[in-house]
Amino acid sequence: MQFDIMLPIVICAVTVATVWLFPKSQSRIKSLFEEREFRIREAVFLVIAMGVMVTIIVSIPQQIFQTVQILFLAAYCFVLFLFTYIALEKWYFAILPSIVFTVLYISPLWNTLLINIFAIIFVVLISVYLGGLFSWKTVLAFTALLTIMDVIQVFATGFMGQSADRLVELNLPILIEVPTFPLNWWETSIRLGLGDLFLSGLLAIQTAEKFKDLKESGVISAFSIAFAFFIFEIIVVNIGYYDYFPATIVVVCGWLLGLGLIHLLRQRGT
Repeated sequence: MQFDIMLPIVICAVTVATVWLFPKSQSRIKSLFEEREFRIREAVFLVIAMGVMVTIIVSIPQQIFQTVQILFLAAYCFVLFLFTYIALEKWYFAILPSIVFTVLYISPLWNTLLINIFAIIFVVLISVYLGGLFSWKTVLAFTALLTIMDVIQVFATGFMGQSADRLVELNLPILIEVPTFPLNWWETSIRLGLGDLFLSGLLAIQTAEKFKDLKESGVISAFSIAFAFFIFEIIVVNIGYYDYFPATIVVVCGWLLGLGLIHLLRQRGT
């Protein structure tokens, strides 16, 4: 039986880091948004916007496709600046990470390792930044809608895979690509989009907020999602499935498994 442990380890580490950083930054972020939260309709709008963006990326003519590159670089630099400023409150320090990222991106040093590093930084920051804007009710609606959109864009339209392929050509940190281990680690790698990592972090954050009486609830979610990916990879590798798959389904299955475990632990503790 063939299996891979590298991707589950990365998913677990990134999600745990998100859960750990979230409470350390929420007082500043909440003061920025004046305790505001997303409503259901805003979650719906966010999912629609993501689906439309995927379609637009596929439809953009090659001649003007570099516009996407400029927009992404600007958004990434803004997120780096914003979070550094929230942490340090000094604009001249906050601008440094954006400069470092831009210089590395346009330099010959830019490679898969750096893409992975900055992709992980980006998704952790976005998860922490937006995690507090969701309520339990809103995150459930968002998760359901995002999963439906993902399934449609992967299986029905095929746009999710096509958009990922186009963005990979620009060497943008919009996904992670890690070698499989011990499965042909010297020649095989697997990709995971940042949307799936964002959903993992968001669900773990909201689980930790929902079940505060169990301090490990967010970490349990992270491990259960990683375990779901471990099982998923065993299945797809051994049946020879090597096409795009809506990984949000795997995230949700792992999260539900974690919720079940959390409820069991809470019942034993009462």
